[in-house]
Amino acid sequence: MALRRFDLEAGGDSFAFKPETEPTIAFWLGKYPQDKKRSAVIPMLWLAQKDNEGWLSEPAMREVADRLEMPYIRVYEVATFYTMFRLQPVGKHHIQLCGTTPCMLRGANDLKEVCQKNIGKPMSVTDDGRLSWEEVECLGACANAPMVQINDYYYEDLTPESLTEILAKLQNGAEVKPGTFVDRLNSAPEGGATTLLEGDLYDGSRNAVSELPNLPKDAPAEPEPAPAPEKKTTLIKDSKPAPKAEDKPEMVEVAVGEEDDLKRIKGIGPVNEKALNELGIYKFSQIAAWTPANVDWVEDFMSFPGRIEREDWIAQAETLAGGEETDFSKRVDAGEVESSKDEGEA
Repeated sequence: MALRRFDLEAGGDSFAFKPETEPTIAFWLGKYPQDKKRSAVIPMLWLAQKDNEGWLSEPAMREVADRLEMPYIRVYEVATFYTMFRLQPVGKHHIQLCGTTPCMLRGANDLKEVCQKNIGKPMSVTDDGRLSWEEVECLGACANAPMVQINDYYYEDLTPESLTEILAKLQNGAEVKPGTFVDRLNSAPEGGATTLLEGDLYDGSRNAVSELPNLPKDAPAEPEPAPAPEKKTTLIKDSKPAPKAEDKPEMVEVAVGEEDDLKRIKGIGPVNEKALNELGIYKFSQIAAWTPANVDWVEDFMSFPGRIEREDWIAQAETLAGGEETDFSKRVDAGEVESSKDEGEA
């Protein structure tokens, strides 16, 4: 990669973003956490280049570094690596001429001569400050070669004559509409399509096939299949009634620090404990007192039918509420059960 240095003399001593750019800066900074805001360095440099008449001065790069709390050298490294960032003054209309193989085969070298004749050497700026140019790598519009990018827009299917006319208009302050400069729609064939013109290709009528093509004329007709016997559908209803509102377990309020560690019950981890706490269930004695209707209500609410009975929550809660231990609670107290540790616990 060629050595790229920024122009210290032309950059002046200061730079400031335009007021109308600040909302866009806020948008990009808002995409990243505060401690990762340096991730916005490329879009910030791009905005600085736009606000600095199309190029990056050293004060502009320092302003980006200060905003992102980055060392200056880190911002310099990004700016000098990516050729999308220009490190010396350019004209009001900066022409990037694609010189990669497809454009070169279609006449990019002739366009290069037009730029040299009307503007000068690459990266030189006309005396009126309106035009500058450089040759770049592929711009991804090979089907419309040869082409150039002027500021943010593509001008495609160019000839030396059409490019000369574009440059003259820009130098005289006129606007030039971007796009293709031949008789074609985007990347369609020049002069319009010549194939696939039949209307029935697009109206669906070709899909209305009544019989398979190329069948023997004397092929016997397939007998119609006998109607399938009617199947009776039996609906299987859940014999278990839906829990009722009155089946919800009784809630209690406890002071901070007085709640039981429900994670000492096998089957209750931090997530389930939080869900139970949100239901007002903080004590072993509450779970020990659950009725079958209470169990159905909780299982329906927490979407795990049969789990409370299967894991024997109530018997465990009765033991723990009476001040005794279970084998599982002993393992929890010893820190041997990872699933019973609170999130973030070492």
